[in-house]
Amino acid sequence: METRRFVLGLMAAAPAAAFLARPAFAGEPPIFQSGGVAVNGYDVVAYFTESKPVKGSGDHAVSYMGADFHFASAANAAKFEADPTAYAPQYGGYCAYAVSKGGLAKTDPDAWTVYEGKLYLNFNTTVRGIWSEDIPGNIKRANANWPSVLEG
Repeated sequence: METRRFVLGLMAAAPAAAFLARPAFAGEPPIFQSGGVAVNGYDVVAYFTESKPVKGSGDHAVSYMGADFHFASAANAAKFEADPTAYAPQYGGYCAYAVSKGGLAKTDPDAWTVYEGKLYLNFNTTVRGIWSEDIPGNIKRANANWPSVLEG
């Protein structure tokens, strides 16, 4: 039974882990963004205050490190603007697990973790599960790779 569960687990993780093969390209931006918008337009403050992903609005946008962060309210935008490093996702919003493995990958706003007061995003919820198995070790490895992983 254990062997079957292990094999099924590997099969489920294989497609999710395939993204790790993507190398970093020279000159990657410090903030992962789509169309100039960070975190797919989700409000990074809401992860801390509401403990869930909340879609932001361009009406409440703050530019930070070359990307626009969108917020659900003017109050959240003001909190971010007052202290962006308290709310911005670690590793520029790239997948924290991919960074721990020396690569870069996009992220899914639903695959998130707040750990010791920091926001970490992952490629998808399957990868978040793998990330969660050793968060301190993954953070240590990711910190060793960041930001040089942006250089390729």
